[in-house]
Amino acid sequence: MEVLNPRCGGVDVHKNSVVVCAKVNGKKETKTFKTYVGTLRQMGKWLVEKQITTVAMESTGVYWKPIWNLLEAEFSGIHLVLANAEHVKQVPGRKTDVCDAEWLADLHSCGLIRGSRVPNRENRELQELVRARRKLIDDRSRMICRIQKVLEGAGVKLSSVVTDITGKAGMAVLKALVGGEKDPEKLVKLTETGLKAKPDEIVAALEGSMGRHQSLLLEVELHILEGLSKAIVRLDKEVEKRMRPFWKTLVRLDDIPGIATRGAQEILAYAGPTLEGFPTAGHLAAWTGVCPGNSKSAGKSKSKRARKGNLWLKSTMVEAAWAAIRTKGSYYKDLYHRKKSTRGAQKAIVAVAHSMIETIYHMVTRGTDYVELGPNFHKMQQRATVLKRRLRELGSLGYEITVRDLEAEAVAA
Repeated sequence: MEVLNPRCGGVDVHKNSVVVCAKVNGKKETKTFKTYVGTLRQMGKWLVEKQITTVAMESTGVYWKPIWNLLEAEFSGIHLVLANAEHVKQVPGRKTDVCDAEWLADLHSCGLIRGSRVPNRENRELQELVRARRKLIDDRSRMICRIQKVLEGAGVKLSSVVTDITGKAGMAVLKALVGGEKDPEKLVKLTETGLKAKPDEIVAALEGSMGRHQSLLLEVELHILEGLSKAIVRLDKEVEKRMRPFWKTLVRLDDIPGIATRGAQEILAYAGPTLEGFPTAGHLAAWTGVCPGNSKSAGKSKSKRARKGNLWLKSTMVEAAWAAIRTKGSYYKDLYHRKKSTRGAQKAIVAVAHSMIETIYHMVTRGTDYVELGPNFHKMQQRATVLKRRLRELGSLGYEITVRDLEAEAVAA
């Protein structure tokens, strides 16, 4: 097999050690290094001494990140390639760390490793911030559910009369309950934000039996909730600061149904602010994991199950798709119901996410604004077919219909 990289290396990554194989003109030399920063620098110097020009390493959990960061920052002359462990599996049998490192070097020397997409350091930091914020938002939602559970256990039906128990009125009642207030008449006076529920109903809902342990649990959970809210605000400010150069793109994406500011920030953080790593919209959809799979043999399609893709971006797009189909008069709502009738809800929502990510690609790469196609866009593309079908249905029911083309008459007039 033709050798494309005569001076290359393979790195088998572990938590406490890395095994490095340097392959120079067919000759291999293997060394083991600890994963401390000092020993990793020694590894980089050793690779430079061997005149290694490119290195391939496995993406083992998060353990590859410090190695990648150090080599990228201090040894820029070495080209780095991140290999998906599933794509470089060895033949079953001899399985050792040294064999794995040599196998990576052998594959990389022949150019058989397709590197995973790794953004630059600035974008990786932005991704970490966005992911941390998403986890905190999920933790905050779980904490609100725990607070609700404590209230239900105490017989306090606050959520029955308040839309959001963490809103102004809800928080006022919760803090009063923590302070030991149990009189429902006094608790009602704290809801001064004009609730739709009647005063008698609010009094009945707040009449419970809050025990001492429940008050303690509520106090601890409110303290955690407050800390999570402050942390989310801090991360919001940092993400907004880092994405300030791309605020025009964020404003354009905010016009898409189902996508708000946070969603737009997550999309640009995961896929890149300029989407320069994707030649076409199809490449971006495939990398996201929202397009059908392609598995054929002997002329038969085996499976069209969507690939895993980038799980973070995929979850963001699916969440945005669920919001988009609830927007009245939107193209995505019509698309969802058309696909759902033949493929089911889950495949239909993935199809909507696919359409949305393609729209985002063209908006970002071309710098254009979002144009709403409307719920009748698909029908207008097939007017003759739709008309024939409707006339056939009405004819089967015994009706005779006379059709007038209002658009043609308006043009003629």
